[in-house]
Amino acid sequence: MRTALINTGTELLLGDVQNTHLAFIAREILPLGLRIDEQRTVPDGVAIREALLELFSRAEIVFVTGGLGPTTDDMTREIVAELLGLKLEQNAELLAWLQHRLKTRGFKWTARIARQADVPAGAQILLNENGSASGLYFRANINSQSNSPHLFLLPGPPRELQPMFRKSVMSILRAIVKNPTALDRRTYRIACVGESIIEEAIGDKVLAVEGIELGYCARPGEVDIRIIGEPDEVARADAIIRDELGFSIFSTNNDTLEEVLVKLLAERKETIAVAESCTGGSLAHRLTNVPGASEVFVAGYVAYANAVKIDILNVDRKLIETHGAVSEPIARGMAEGARARARSTYALATTGVAGPGGGSPDKPVGTAYVALASPDEDSIVRRLFFPTDRETFKDLVAQAAFDLLRKKLISDL
Repeated sequence: MRTALINTGTELLLGDVQNTHLAFIAREILPLGLRIDEQRTVPDGVAIREALLELFSRAEIVFVTGGLGPTTDDMTREIVAELLGLKLEQNAELLAWLQHRLKTRGFKWTARIARQADVPAGAQILLNENGSASGLYFRANINSQSNSPHLFLLPGPPRELQPMFRKSVMSILRAIVKNPTALDRRTYRIACVGESIIEEAIGDKVLAVEGIELGYCARPGEVDIRIIGEPDEVARADAIIRDELGFSIFSTNNDTLEEVLVKLLAERKETIAVAESCTGGSLAHRLTNVPGASEVFVAGYVAYANAVKIDILNVDRKLIETHGAVSEPIARGMAEGARARARSTYALATTGVAGPGGGSPDKPVGTAYVALASPDEDSIVRRLFFPTDRETFKDLVAQAAFDLLRKKLISDL
């Protein structure tokens, strides 16, 4: 069934609010064999009407998000009622529920809030347990005088839309989609391997599996592989991907690299410290964003100046004078100094030339070193080269450091 999504809200088009609805709804409906075939984002107001008119002629299911609130720019309910030729009527039960909700929360009642109790004739109310704007469902061809798709009006805030979608919308969709095509989707997250290298390793082999849809999404230091198809086909493609890239796959459930590290360290009851120069605290920031990081993260040292490398991390001054701050010995010394000072199981260190200035012929802008100090073997140091802007450089170096630790941890399992 052809499915479309309309996201309403001028704030989305101005970039003030990130639109997360497409990703959420697309994931939820895939097990029913449904795909979002078309998506529109339109401003508040009459543009909603124009988008609906276009989609009514070619979509069988339409989701609309936003525009159900009490303010003057919330017009979705009224526009849909007018398009479908349905009379708006105040629903007494919904009105009473709204009044009770606001009273128990200590909010002042205003006449405009009552608009949210107006329901087009024949529409099914989808109660909002996390806000005041209820959703609405209109069955296909609800008015016999005109053709219309199955239509769902949903609130804009994700914390309201998502629970409503799972609790109410999905049950309606299961009744609409009588014989769903079973589809499976899997995602594999790869760190520090180029997109073209990944495609060379698996592309032709995976596409040889009949019926498989294969896609890639590249970000700094990371590539996601996506496969979609019927379960048996996906299982065959999965075997190929794991056989070719197994050690490089750090997640198949959308975990970030830092989330994977925190879980691995927690399972092993081990700890980590970081010593950062060129990444300026990025490693510590990302690790401490993970719930449960306090179990494994001991300390972070941003040793940007050479004096701090010497005083805090006990790096030998002569090594800096001989090799320079961006060098293998200094990366090793930073990691070992951080591990000793923090008394952690492991320590990661980063040092590099982020640019745009400061490079040299033997250490051009983009040169970096990451080091890993461990309890059971000599420290590991890797030289890297990422000639890009400063922010991307920091992201790439952080990814490389995290993946170095990940590979150490899983190789010890």
